[in-house]
Amino acid sequence: MESYKVLVTRKLPGPWIDSLKEIAEVEVWDGSESPPRTWIMSRIKDKDGVLVTLSERIDKEIIDVSSKLKVISTYSVGFDHIDVHYAKSKGIKVTYTPEVLTDATADLIFGLIITVARRIVEGDNLIRSGKWNVPWNPEFMLGKEVSHSVLGIIGMGRIGRAVLKRAKGFDMNAIYYSRRPHDVEAKFVDLDTLLANSDFVVITVDLNSETYHFIDYAKISKMKRTAFIINASRGAVIKQDDLVRALSEGKIAGAALDVFEQEPLPQTNPLTKFPNVVLTPHLGSATRETREKMAMIAVTNLVKCLKGESPLYEVK
Repeated sequence: MESYKVLVTRKLPGPWIDSLKEIAEVEVWDGSESPPRTWIMSRIKDKDGVLVTLSERIDKEIIDVSSKLKVISTYSVGFDHIDVHYAKSKGIKVTYTPEVLTDATADLIFGLIITVARRIVEGDNLIRSGKWNVPWNPEFMLGKEVSHSVLGIIGMGRIGRAVLKRAKGFDMNAIYYSRRPHDVEAKFVDLDTLLANSDFVVITVDLNSETYHFIDYAKISKMKRTAFIINASRGAVIKQDDLVRALSEGKIAGAALDVFEQEPLPQTNPLTKFPNVVLTPHLGSATRETREKMAMIAVTNLVKCLKGESPLYEVK
């Protein structure tokens, strides 16, 4: 049996690394945080494959270190952390883990919508801080009703469709904007129309050169002052400083964010100071079931490529 050498930059849930060891000599970074770049570069030289996460940037410099590399398998649906074009020019396959995290991410998005609209985090903090002094008041902590509101979805890929499916259960009036119309039960509109009419603007696009800082101050200013923006795609799709400015000026009612331009988000970041902003630490795919399925797909992709077979999901 042919033996391969594989580098894995993070411990993964489930038994999949052990299964990989049955066909390959596997070296795994043992820390809870991303390994240093120098660690990757010093160990990838003789590797046939590498399994990485979103936190590790695999660029031309790293790719050039190894002359044997056949596959870069990323434990993620996003792949902007990999120089895909250069890897392919070297005959290296790049694989990823789409589809499996769609439902988990869509569930979180709806959790963020409800949480920010109904001020759940604010209410929880009020109790924990001992400041809940009035048992009931007709105007106490009024929020925004989710049912029957207008949901604007930017992007209509797998996650956008899953969010749309959930919106039906809330009798929401859904509209969407994307590069082209799709066969879905929602109205296709231009971006300005979506921003001007939505009560909740949900971002579900990939991060690329076209979507980097796609949502800036000018676009946020077109939203209703009573509206909320929700992002669980990639942090850099929103120009974070512009969002802070818009929130400071009361341009929108609030935001719910699972992703950020800098992760982890420093406690000193201005976003942490707004009571009408809900923040979660990149939890989109964070269910045990989803993360184990991602591990299975990432390892399967890698093994198939090493054996000269077609992977489950290859970046085209």
